[in-house]
Amino acid sequence: QVQLVESGGGLVQPGGSLRLSCVVSERTFSSYAMGWFRQAPGKEREFVATINYSGGSTIYADSVKDRFTISRDNAKNTVYLQMNNLRSEDTAIYYCAVRRYYTQGSIKVRDYTNWGQGTQVTVSS
Repeated sequence: QVQLVESGGGLVQPGGSLRLSCVVSERTFSSYAMGWFRQAPGKEREFVATINYSGGSTIYADSVKDRFTISRDNAKNTVYLQMNNLRSEDTAIYYCAVRRYYTQGSIKVRDYTNWGQGTQVTVSS
């Protein structure tokens, strides 16, 4: 059973930064694309960023472009989301997900096979 465990969430002031981490218990982690999504109260889960198997290709939602950076360390089975210049509208539960059997990322929730439990990010003064 594949397990994904996120960490790094918390409370931060507007303009601040956080780095989320997601450790994946998947032997072939380096073969699969990964994604970050988020869900605010009363809203649907939405795409944030995705990275291909090697880390050579990334895609971002327009709302986070130039502020967030997705990266991965295949030696550590870990994907990261560096979030800078955070805004109140970034407040949400953040989820990482693996797209097993696919090397390229996707912006669609339904394309991901396994999900973490989520980590809360709250941006407030």
